[in-house]
Amino acid sequence: MIRVGILFGGPSREREISFAGGRTVYDNLNKSLFEPVLIFVDSLKNFILLDWQYIYKGTIRDFYPPVSFLPPGANNFQIYIESLSRLDEKTLNQVIATVGKRIHPHELPRLIDFAFLTLHGSFGEDGVIQGILQLLDIPYSGSGILPSAIGMNKSFQKYALLRSGFPTPKFITVKRAEWMVESNRKNLFHQSTQLVGDKLVIRPANQGSSIAVTIIHRPDETEFCKAVDRGFFIRRISANEWTALNHRQKIAYIRSLSDIREGIGLPVIINGKVVYHPDELLAFIEKSITASNVLVAEGADSETEVVIEEFIEGKEFSCIVIRNTDGKPLALPPTEIVKGGEVYDYRSKYLAGLSRKVTPIRLEEDAIEAIRKACEELYDFFGFHVYARIDGFIKTNGTIYLNDPNTTSGMMPSSFFFHQAAEIGMNPSQFLTYIIRTSLQERRDTIASSEGMHLRSKKLSEQLDSNLILMRSANAVKKKIAVLLGGISTERHISVESGRNIYEKLASSDKYEPVPVFLTGTLENHKLYKIPINILLKDNADDIREKVLTFKKHPVVERVKSLGSGITEKYVSQSPLFEPEETSYEQLAKEVDGVFIALHGRPGEDGTVQQKLEEVNLPYNGSGVYSSQLTINKYETNQLLKKHGLKVAEQTLVHRDEFMTNPEKVVAALSEKHSFPLIAKPVDEGCSSAVKKISNKETLLNYLRMAFREKEELDSFLASALQLKPKEEFPKMQTVLIENFIDRNGAKYFLEITGGLLTHLDDNDNIVYEMFEPSETLAGGDVLSLEEKFLAGEGQNITPARFGGNAEEEHLISSKVKSELERAARILNVEGYCRIDAFVKVYENMEVETIIIEVNSLPGMTPATCIFHQAAINGYKPYEFIDKILEFSFKKNRVGLP
Repeated sequence: MIRVGILFGGPSREREISFAGGRTVYDNLNKSLFEPVLIFVDSLKNFILLDWQYIYKGTIRDFYPPVSFLPPGANNFQIYIESLSRLDEKTLNQVIATVGKRIHPHELPRLIDFAFLTLHGSFGEDGVIQGILQLLDIPYSGSGILPSAIGMNKSFQKYALLRSGFPTPKFITVKRAEWMVESNRKNLFHQSTQLVGDKLVIRPANQGSSIAVTIIHRPDETEFCKAVDRGFFIRRISANEWTALNHRQKIAYIRSLSDIREGIGLPVIINGKVVYHPDELLAFIEKSITASNVLVAEGADSETEVVIEEFIEGKEFSCIVIRNTDGKPLALPPTEIVKGGEVYDYRSKYLAGLSRKVTPIRLEEDAIEAIRKACEELYDFFGFHVYARIDGFIKTNGTIYLNDPNTTSGMMPSSFFFHQAAEIGMNPSQFLTYIIRTSLQERRDTIASSEGMHLRSKKLSEQLDSNLILMRSANAVKKKIAVLLGGISTERHISVESGRNIYEKLASSDKYEPVPVFLTGTLENHKLYKIPINILLKDNADDIREKVLTFKKHPVVERVKSLGSGITEKYVSQSPLFEPEETSYEQLAKEVDGVFIALHGRPGEDGTVQQKLEEVNLPYNGSGVYSSQLTINKYETNQLLKKHGLKVAEQTLVHRDEFMTNPEKVVAALSEKHSFPLIAKPVDEGCSSAVKKISNKETLLNYLRMAFREKEELDSFLASALQLKPKEEFPKMQTVLIENFIDRNGAKYFLEITGGLLTHLDDNDNIVYEMFEPSETLAGGDVLSLEEKFLAGEGQNITPARFGGNAEEEHLISSKVKSELERAARILNVEGYCRIDAFVKVYENMEVETIIIEVNSLPGMTPATCIFHQAAINGYKPYEFIDKILEFSFKKNRVGLP
């Protein structure tokens, strides 16, 4: 086996995407060919041989620095290791020892054979890590030192493109030293509008993931200065701005300011003082700000140069270029990025359902081929190796601007990297194998001066080629599992993320062969479609649905498939499906051995799909028909639990007809029964969809009006009043659930938790519940948001939850909480697995109160969801956890449990 060291994390502002990309590579490496080795690079550039369970955390801050090393603070700020100030060597080693083993670069050759780089930004894409690996004679993925350094610097790229005859938008660059002279700013503003234009794009020269990118739509000196400050990671804090905020708003301000993507990060240099921790920053501003001064905060991880360029009116695209078997570049079908007027920012890029990617771009065939040719030419011009992602625009007159070549692409499951490779029939596991093999060839061809690198790369290439032949000739019998994903609820995009994750975990195993099946249609009449890998990896559920219902072959895709046939012949072991096929439950029963339902909401969690599968005798994951019908309804679930003596939030149902008859009367009655603040939510939707904390009658009235609206479209006035985010979904409802807002109310400890479980059958076929250690969830706002649940780097989950002040207390409290969660699961007849959300109050006398909020019979199974953290404590890697769920479904089906 080839030991593949996956290097991820790093010091850059894109470290969370790097972390998520490292997890994707770890999960998708073919386990028959490679042994993955996790090498986490922290933001201080320490190398850590990471214990495997930490790769499944939602964010780096969930585990590093460990909770035990966090300084006390009342504001629950999430921090990175650099916020612990300057650690001495002994303490740093203690911190690292809690998550893995500290190693030094010179030790890498005895630990790994090959380095797969998912590092972004500085120390990842700039040639530095490539240079270190070359010194050690370790072959690595992607481009070498020089093309990596070129791909990192957008300013250099633009000057090189301009002077080499590539079409280039008008632009100027600003050095940091120049900008810091206040008298220069007005001149720079006028220079920008005169030389570049009225509509500007302002971006840092050395950042990715659209970090700190601002669009200026009209000449405005104030907005211009704010945008350039943002590009340099500078924030100016005035007394008027600060004193207008209440304490809670100041906390939110500090949280935003400290954010490495949207803010300036930590540490900051503020009025000459270096500040490391958010609490310290809050205290410093409170102490230092006066009516006459403006505090200037600069990110210590700052930017040296900002690019100010012309805004291009046209279609935006991204194209992956790879090295073909003949050594020439091959541009895959370019993807169009569809958006409104908003910036294609970090949130839009990485949160499921917020952006739309169309592959290939919606243009005439000749125009698409022109884009591909231009991208191949740029790939050759900069001397890139193995692969690159090239972004650009095409104007209506056909002019193509290539503005951002990247030597390291994001490697989230639905990123361009995998999305476009799927168009020629390669799943992520196969594409990663291709990248490793091609990188080995590049290291042989492009580092002629290093005999050690050449010999090692040659040996590994031959070993991999031999193993690929053996793998293709093997006829392992695998269980076929239909993975149902998509659906029609507001949770459909998260369902796609869950389903993709299940597919990828099963696809890289030697036991299962997953078959992706997309569910669409209506509640009354849903349909099933087997889908190929290129449709599975579309950006969200709506894109998949459109492609399924309107599928037709595209000549450009067919041409690229033909040009890349040498690659697919070598790395794709079976003939891939290239067109969606409508199927049925009856047909699935003939083709697969079991089903994994990755659906959320109706009709996946309400017993409908379960009933259909039982009719054709197909085993499936999760609870049966009765339990599913019950737990989909938060009101009925909690009323049953309350009847059996469990504590639940006090609830009231509001029906549409009742509200529409007399809105004011309904609101008055609710206000009398439930004191403000209260929680309003759908009775049968999850994933934080339309869950809002309501503080007054007016907001409650607006919420109910939005919920009970006539049209599907959101009312813009109500959306603004409810502070909905761009593209945030808010379903139409027939019934709204109102709950008491649960707060500390005198408890010594007060936590919001989520607890998972797994069921087994004993020797007598009785169900045994294995309860996991609950996770503590920390919400940045009033309620846990969609971003905090599913966006890389957002939110914080601490597993296990911090129930007490010492280990003995925590064990005692945890046992009581788990006992209550198990009691709830047994009352609801939960099977297979589930997630239960609750609040926990612990009083001075050690009385423990567990208040159940909701039960999810098919919890989210996205790559970093909490239930995987919890399973890891019990020794289950995600694939092993999924395998246990499936094995239970087969056993349950065999013994005929109801």
